[in-house]
Amino acid sequence: MKKTSFVQPDPQSWLSTFHFSFPIKIRYCETDMLGHVNNVSYFMYFEQGRIEYFENLGLTDELFSKKAVSVVADLECQFLAQMYLKDPLMLHVKVAEIGRSSMDVQYAIVVNGQLKAAGRGTIVLIDTATGKSTPIPDEARKIISTFEGWE
Repeated sequence: MKKTSFVQPDPQSWLSTFHFSFPIKIRYCETDMLGHVNNVSYFMYFEQGRIEYFENLGLTDELFSKKAVSVVADLECQFLAQMYLKDPLMLHVKVAEIGRSSMDVQYAIVVNGQLKAAGRGTIVLIDTATGKSTPIPDEARKIISTFEGWE
């Protein structure tokens, strides 16, 4: 069964919509015996990217505190091409959509201009006292919307 891709309308156009990126150095422990980056490592890069993105926007107190925390509700990766130990990775991160208490976050892993992997996932803001979803604060919405160019 072929799944509809969120990389739309084409990889280059999709990549041009990202406003945040940073380099990642692949560690030896993230590879297999053939020197390929292990599939588990992609998800670690996505997590690192999500945290870096929110830190860059100054939102860690809003989204990761004693009162409320962001948790991953789903996460997927489309593996498009192999990556190796010495590859210079650039991870791109964006919030593609904001709901009442959740956000769709997208990721692009690029090596020398080539899209190697695309990811997306939903994170949900959870009230730590109740364990239930809670609305994303208006200030966080405004900061993300402005940064992503939605306003």
